[in-house]
Amino acid sequence: MIKVVIADDHPVIIDGIMTVLEDVPEIEVVGKVFDGVQLCEFIEKNKVDVILLDVNMPKLNGIEAANEIRKKNKDINILAFSQFNEGRFVKRMLKNGATGYMLKNSSAREIVEGIKTVSEGRMFLSKDLNDVFTTGRPKEQHTALFPNLSRRELDVVGLISKGLKTPEIADRLNLSYHTIETHRSNILLKVGVKSSVELIKWAVENEVI
Repeated sequence: MIKVVIADDHPVIIDGIMTVLEDVPEIEVVGKVFDGVQLCEFIEKNKVDVILLDVNMPKLNGIEAANEIRKKNKDINILAFSQFNEGRFVKRMLKNGATGYMLKNSSAREIVEGIKTVSEGRMFLSKDLNDVFTTGRPKEQHTALFPNLSRRELDVVGLISKGLKTPEIADRLNLSYHTIETHRSNILLKVGVKSSVELIKWAVENEVI
C-alpha cells in the first residue's frame, strides 16, 4: 500500500485528487494539508511514502518544503504537482529533492501512474513537460515565485548583478537617474526583497541572470 499525503492550498484540488485515488487499491491517502508548514509537521508524526506537493503554497512554498523534507527524510518520495509548465520550477523542484513533476492538467490515469512511479524511487515527468527541456521556450508564468518583470526591468536586474550603481545603469541604458531608481523600487517590490544583495540572490536562484 502506497501511503500518500496531498499538499495543496486549494481544497477543490485536493478533493478532486482524492476522488481519483479512492478507487485505486494500491494507494491510500493518509492526509491532506494546505501549506508547507503543515506538511512538515504532518510527516514528522505520520508514515508517508509519497507526497503530492503543490509548488506555490503559503507560509512555505513547495520548493522550500521539498528541501526541508529531503534533509530529514530520505525515504519519502516527492511528486511535485503544479500548473507551472516552466523549466526553472521543474529544475528547482528536482534539485531540492522531488522525484517527479506533474502538471495539474494531468489525466487521472497519469496521476496514478506518477504516484506509483515515484513510490518506486523512479523519476516521473508529465508528458507535456517535454517541450520545457527540448525547445527551451516554456510557457511564461507570472506568479509570486516568478513575478512579471518587464524587459527593461530585467535589463536593470542584469546590470545590478554586475555591480553597477544607479548613475552607471542610467548611462548604460540612456535613461535618467530617477527612471532607474523607479525601476529599482518597482523590481524590489515585485520580487519581495529589500536590497540589491537579496535581489541578486533571487535572480541567480531563478536563472534570471
